[in-house]
Amino acid sequence: MKTKQQNKHTNSQLEIIYFAGGCLWGVQEFFKHLPGVTATEAGRANGLSKTTHSEYDGYAECVKVTFDINTINVNQLTGYFFEIIDPYSINQQGEDVGKKYRTGIYSTLDSHLKSAGQYIQQRDDAAKIVVELLPLSNYVKSDEEHQERLSRFPNDYCHIPKTILHKYKSD
Repeated sequence: MKTKQQNKHTNSQLEIIYFAGGCLWGVQEFFKHLPGVTATEAGRANGLSKTTHSEYDGYAECVKVTFDINTINVNQLTGYFFEIIDPYSINQQGEDVGKKYRTGIYSTLDSHLKSAGQYIQQRDDAAKIVVELLPLSNYVKSDEEHQERLSRFPNDYCHIPKTILHKYKSD
C-alpha cells in the first residue's frame, strides 16, 4: 500500500494517515477543511477480515486523510484530531457506542505512529488516553452513501458539535 507520493505539478509531497474518531461522517467533514489536507475518504480500518467491513468484523470507522507534508504534519493533524474526540472514552464517541466507534490513529508508516505517540506523551493527561496507535491493516473504502455525507445532509446526526465541525471551513 503506497502512502507517499510526489505531485509532479507542484512542490507538494503527499502522505496518507487514517483517523478513527467515532462516526466517520463528522470526522471526514472536519478533516477535509484543514489546511494541507488534499483529500479525505470514508472507510473502515483494522478489522479481522480482508473482504467485509461489518461492525462484527472488528473494523473501526475511519477517515483516510491525504495531506501535504510541506503544509501540515502528523503532529498538527493529531492535535486537530484531539479537538473532535473524547480521548478517554473506549468504544464510544457521543451517542455512538460499539467497537466500530473506537478512536485510533493508523498508518503504514512508522514515522506517523511515532509522531502521534509523541504528541500524546507530551500531554498532561497522557496516562488516561485510550486512542489506539497501530499499523494499518485491512482498510476498506466505505460505499458512496457514506462519502462526504454531512456535506450532502448537513442536518444528519453528528457527535461533533457544529461549531467545532466547521471551525476551519473557509468557504
